[in-house]
Amino acid sequence: MLISRSAHHQEVAGLLREVPVVAILGARQVGKTTLARSIARRWRGPSVTFDLEDPRDVARLADPMLALSDLTGLVVLDEIQHRPELFPSLRVLADRRPTRTRFLVLGSASPELVRRSAESLAGRIAYLQLPPLTLDEVGPARLERLWRRGGFPRSFVARTEASSSGWRRQFVATFLERDLPELGFRTPPSTIRRFWGMLAHYHGQTLNSSELARAFGVADTTIRRHLETLEATFVIRLLRPYHANLAKRQVKAPKVYIADSGLLHTLLALESQDDIEGHPKVGASWEGFLLENVCQVMRARPDQCYFWATHGGAELDLLVIQGSKRIGFEFKRNTAPSITPAMRSALTDLALSRLYVVHAGTESFALDRRVEAVAAARITRDLPRAR
Repeated sequence: MLISRSAHHQEVAGLLREVPVVAILGARQVGKTTLARSIARRWRGPSVTFDLEDPRDVARLADPMLALSDLTGLVVLDEIQHRPELFPSLRVLADRRPTRTRFLVLGSASPELVRRSAESLAGRIAYLQLPPLTLDEVGPARLERLWRRGGFPRSFVARTEASSSGWRRQFVATFLERDLPELGFRTPPSTIRRFWGMLAHYHGQTLNSSELARAFGVADTTIRRHLETLEATFVIRLLRPYHANLAKRQVKAPKVYIADSGLLHTLLALESQDDIEGHPKVGASWEGFLLENVCQVMRARPDQCYFWATHGGAELDLLVIQGSKRIGFEFKRNTAPSITPAMRSALTDLALSRLYVVHAGTESFALDRRVEAVAAARITRDLPRAR
């Protein structure tokens, strides 16, 4: 099954026209290399790829200025997190005039990678975070499959449910035992596995670091370090709370989500659709899955996405702020949503431009003047897109 990622292809191509260095960051196995190969094939001019997990390419780059200075066209550096010391050389090459070479670097975004690239290439580099496959890319007819299996390409396209589940279990093991240590994280894999599994049970809930610390018998600072590790490698999302200027007491802790629904189901040991539908976390799984897809449809950056809740019970699953517009979203695992008092409170207190209730039915329809029920399978058609 071939799935086009044309929107990301166009975005990267556009960035390469504007700046000399573009970084595609994202979780392991999310499709960064496949996307880069597609871009290289269509590049008008020469292109060359270095795989920094290949000892032969590492040897070629022992003297990076010697290896790279005569190259023109597009140069792809895959798994750049293994050689962040290349960034100073890229700065020198990017500053040549006229510009002879564009660099496309791929990485699993360790904090060290981002820090070094920002220091060496300020003003010369643009970033694109590649997410797992979205509904926009696989089509509305595959919504349930995408929710069940998640958006990692090999999990999604696997021939059987058993092979998809097996791939995700192997991903979890490899991520913990190989990828995290290679990125410089020293916490024992068994500890992070227990912590990640515990977060799966908190999926969609407000984070209580002190409660987690007591459960693990560690300090709050250790919990924050584990969270930073998993967020930095794109396997969890921390959704920040929004604080309106109100007299009401508002929730100030973030919500935590496993970033990919397939990984969530693996961490919860849910093998089939029946397992998912019968689990207490089914509503939270649906919410997190749609939240990720809505953020992609809206082209909403992490710093534009919030949730909102008061201690009195009013809440909003997702608030997207883009310029002067405040757009709210509620996610319901039912087919006949209605307006609730909490929604009316969010409309008023947050001065929302629109509120969308994304549901499991098949039709989209108006609920009120500023409130619309949108079928999950129709979000790519019925939700507004960033201009």
